[in-house]
Amino acid sequence: MKRILVIDDEAWLREMVHMALAQKGFEVLEAENGAAGIEVAQKSLPDLVLCDVNMEKVDGYLTLSSLRNEPATASIPFILMTGLADHAGMRHGMELGADDYLPKPFTIDALYAAVEARLKKAQMVRQEAERKLADLRDNISMMLPHELRTPLNGILAYGEILSTDAETLSATEVAEMGQVIHESGRRLERLIENFLIYAQLELLGTDPQKVSALRKKATLSPKSIIERHARSQAQASHRAEDLSLELIDQPLPISEEYLAKIVDELVQNAFKFSQPGSRVMVTLIDASGSTMLSVTNWGRGFSTEHITKVGAYMQFDRKMHEQQGLGLGLSIAKRLTELHGGTLTIESERGARTAVTVKLPKS
Repeated sequence: MKRILVIDDEAWLREMVHMALAQKGFEVLEAENGAAGIEVAQKSLPDLVLCDVNMEKVDGYLTLSSLRNEPATASIPFILMTGLADHAGMRHGMELGADDYLPKPFTIDALYAAVEARLKKAQMVRQEAERKLADLRDNISMMLPHELRTPLNGILAYGEILSTDAETLSATEVAEMGQVIHESGRRLERLIENFLIYAQLELLGTDPQKVSALRKKATLSPKSIIERHARSQAQASHRAEDLSLELIDQPLPISEEYLAKIVDELVQNAFKFSQPGSRVMVTLIDASGSTMLSVTNWGRGFSTEHITKVGAYMQFDRKMHEQQGLGLGLSIAKRLTELHGGTLTIESERGARTAVTVKLPKS
């Protein structure tokens, strides 16, 4: 049985709505003002809130804002009821997170239609979230143990040789084994770092205030940061001569730390999925109302199906192409871009060219 909270300072309207919804099999809770409604919502966690706009002291907008700012009630569908459904008021309500408006006076059929539409949408969102969580869980269970084991095998194997047979090894062999241990440790460090970053970004995305604070940060001179991190990835791949840069220098609405992370992940992937001797191009250009960062490689490319499945812990064609890493870097870059009000798109021709473009609004 779905639970619906009705908040209105007019007792006759609360009773009418209560009776109508009860006839449809809903459990109905009532509150005579916004303050009481907030308290009832926090305690009972209803499936839907119907709230009048014009109430004394705590009106519908303040009630909505209060519930949206609390994690436990932030996602509850919220319908504002008002006899003054002007454009400015509706826009204000939508900006605060209202899901729908129900203009007064309304018919019983209009009430039913609004309630059922919001509950149906909430159910669809919940099912989609559960599906994504199940996919994420499956990918973690399949990929994470293997990805952790790969660098650990190198560390443990060479560590054992060094501890038991050090006296029989030449200085060159010891140095080579030390290099393998170092590289395996760095790979493991990056794996854990990306895992933690992705989890932090998912939590951050549920807090509107933190997202708003995030978008107020800026990088005033992105050219030097992009160039430095792109060259670092090129050198790490032993392909410094394959890198091509075409960069303007204008402010971007993203912190230097997160810009560097996006560049690292996109450029590293570009080198990973292309052959030595082929070009990797990094560009930063001015576009209409935005700035676009693109990383292009001439490698094996992705299929359309793979592009639509870009997500955490998904790595494509793993049996055919044994690259290290969870395939999580692209998901991190995409999530960072979206949190800053931008978009990440992929254009790819199978076996030819792949271009990943981050489009950010101008500062």
